[in-house]
Amino acid sequence: MYLSSSRSADLASGARDPRAQAPPPTRPDGRRVAPVVLVLGVVSLVTDVSAEMVTAVLPVYLVLGLGLSPMAFGMLDGLYNGATAVSRLLGGHVADRFRRHRTVAAVGYAISAGCKLLLPAAGGVSAIGGVLAADRAGKGLRTAPRDALISMAASPAEQGRAFGVHRAMDTAGALFGPPVALAVLWVTADAYDAVFVLSFCFAAFGLLVLLLFVRDPTPEAVAAGADPPAVRTSVRLRDAAAVLRVPGFARVCLAALLLGAATVGDAMLYLLLQRHTDLSPHLFPLLPLGTALVFLLLAVPAGVAGDRYGRGRVFLVGHVALLGGYLVLLAPLPDRVMIVAIPTLLGLFYAGTDGVLMALAAPAAPAELRGGALALVQTGQAGGRALGAAGFGTAWTLYGPHTAGVLAVAALALALLAAAAALPAGGSLPPGDNRPTGPRGAAR
Repeated sequence: MYLSSSRSADLASGARDPRAQAPPPTRPDGRRVAPVVLVLGVVSLVTDVSAEMVTAVLPVYLVLGLGLSPMAFGMLDGLYNGATAVSRLLGGHVADRFRRHRTVAAVGYAISAGCKLLLPAAGGVSAIGGVLAADRAGKGLRTAPRDALISMAASPAEQGRAFGVHRAMDTAGALFGPPVALAVLWVTADAYDAVFVLSFCFAAFGLLVLLLFVRDPTPEAVAAGADPPAVRTSVRLRDAAAVLRVPGFARVCLAALLLGAATVGDAMLYLLLQRHTDLSPHLFPLLPLGTALVFLLLAVPAGVAGDRYGRGRVFLVGHVALLGGYLVLLAPLPDRVMIVAIPTLLGLFYAGTDGVLMALAAPAAPAELRGGALALVQTGQAGGRALGAAGFGTAWTLYGPHTAGVLAVAALALALLAAAAALPAGGSLPPGDNRPTGPRGAAR
C-alpha cells in the first residue's frame, strides 16, 4: 500500500493507524539492547578511532603547521560541520524510500574512509575544504540511517538506553583515537601523513564489519504487520516533510537548531585553552581524550536518566555544562584547573545531548519515516553549529578571543531560554506524539 496524501494529513495531525496503536511487545530481557545496536556500536567504535585520529591533529596541522588564521580555521570548521546538511537529508530519505538503511550507511562510511587518504594531498585551503566537506557528506549520509536502525531496535521506553549504549561504544573509539595519533606522531617524528593513512585502515575495517554483520530491516518488519508482507510501502518527499507537522517534533527541531547555533566547536575551545595555558602542541591531542573519557562514562547513565526523568530536561542540562565551559575560559583560573575543566564539561555536554536528542526525537516519527525524521533534526543541529563555528571564528579574528567568548556566553544563555520554552514542559513528548508505528529493526 502506497502512502497517500491522506497519510501526510494523518501525520500532521498526529494520528496513527488503529492497528499500530499498541506498542511492540517488550523483550523478556527488557534491559538488554538488541544485537543491531551492539553491532552498530562496534562499527562506530572502529570508525571513531579513525575519525578522532584526524580530529585530534587537525587543528594543530592546519593552524600551526599550514599557518591558517583563526578566521580561516573557523570557516573550515563551520564547513566541516555544515557540509552534512544536504547529505543527511538525502541519506535519511533514500534509506526510508528504498528500505536500504544499511546500504546507504555503508556508502557514507566508504566516502569518509576515502577522504582520509586525500587529506595529505590537499595543500591549499580550497582543497582541504573540499576534502573535509566530502568527509562530512559521508558522515551525513550514514548517520540518519544508522540512528534509524538503532531507534527501530528499541522499545519506546528504552530509546535513551539504546542510544546511550551505542554512543558509549562510539565514544570508546574516540577515547583511543587521540592516543593512537599521538603515538604515530611520536614514532614517525611528526609525520602527519602516517596518521591519515592509519586512520584510513581503521575506517575500512569498520566498513567491512558493517557489510558483513548488519542487514536492512525487512519491509514487513518496518510495517509492523499492518500491511501484507508482499506489499512495499513507498515514501515520498511530501510524506517525509509532513513529519515536521507532527505535534512536538517541530519543537525538537527548533530547539536543536537554536542550541546548535550557539555551540562553539570543540576545536575552537581547545585552541582557546591552548592559548590561555600555553599547553604544548604535542599534548594537544590529549584534550579530546579527556572529553571522550567523560562521555564514555556518562553516555549510558545520561540515556537512562532521559528515559526516567525526561529527555528534554537532560538535553538542556547538557547545554548548561557547555555554558560552564565557556565561562571557565573567561575566568582567571589556574592552568591545571582549566585543562581539567574544559574536557570534563565538554564530556558532560555530549553525554547529555548526543544520543539523548535522538532518543527524544525518534519515537515522535513513524518507523517508515524514521530515517528522514532524524535527518531533519540532525540537519538543523549541524546547520546551527556551522553558523556558530564560523561566527565565533570571525568574532575572534575581529574582536579578540575574550570578546568572542563573551558573545558566545550570551548567545548560549539566550538559546537555552528559548529551547526550554520550546521543549515539552515535562521533559518528554506527550503520549500522543511519541507513540511509534513500527517495530524494532533486526540485525543478522
